[in-house]
Amino acid sequence: MARTVGSDGERTQAATRDAAAALIARHGYEAMSMRQLAAEVGVQAAALYRYFPTKQDLLYSLMRDHMDGLIESWKAARPAALGPAARLEHFVANHIAFHVARRHSTHVSNMELRSLSRERLSQVLKLRTAYEKELRRILRDGVEDGAFRIDDVALTAMAIIQMITGVIVWFRPDERLSVEEVTRNYLTMTMRLVGANAKQEERHVRDRAEFRAG
Repeated sequence: MARTVGSDGERTQAATRDAAAALIARHGYEAMSMRQLAAEVGVQAAALYRYFPTKQDLLYSLMRDHMDGLIESWKAARPAALGPAARLEHFVANHIAFHVARRHSTHVSNMELRSLSRERLSQVLKLRTAYEKELRRILRDGVEDGAFRIDDVALTAMAIIQMITGVIVWFRPDERLSVEEVTRNYLTMTMRLVGANAKQEERHVRDRAEFRAG
C-alpha cells in the first residue's frame, strides 16, 4: 500500500529518495519506473518531476548524496592526533556503521554505476577516489611509521574497502552478531591484512585508551 506523504516539499523529496533507493536495490534501476516510485511515495507521477526532472537525475542524486554523506561522516569521525593503527580503527568502524545504516543506498551506489551517464559517472568516481585517498594516507603513514607491513598500498586499500563494504551483503542486525561485534572482527582481519605486529597492536590499544580518556 502506498504511504501518503504530506505536501511539504522537503519531506516529499526525502521520501522519494528513500523509496527510490529501496526500489532500485530490490528491482534494479532499469526495472524501476517513475510511476511505480510515485505509487510507493503516494503522489502523482508528475509531482516527482518537480524534484527530479529525469530518472537519471534521481539516480545521480542518490549516488552523490551517498558519497557526500560518507565523506562528511569520515570528516566528523576522523581523529587528528592518533597513530595510524588507531586511525585505521576509526576508519573501519565508521565505514561499517555508515553502510549498515544505509543498506539500500549502498547497494544502489555499488551496483548501478553502469547506469550513470559518462559525465555523472566521472563525478561520482572522483568522490570515491577522494574518500579512498583517506584510507591510503592512513596506510602510507603506517608503513612509514613501521606500524604496518604493506607491499602495495593501493591494492591493500582496495581490498579493505571491498571487505568492509561487503558487510551489508550478509549482515542482519537480528542475527548472531551485533554491529559492534562485526566491527571488532573486521578490524582484527584488517590489522592482519596490513601486517600490524603485536608491538604496534599494543601501541594502538594505548593510543585508543588515551584518546577516549581525553
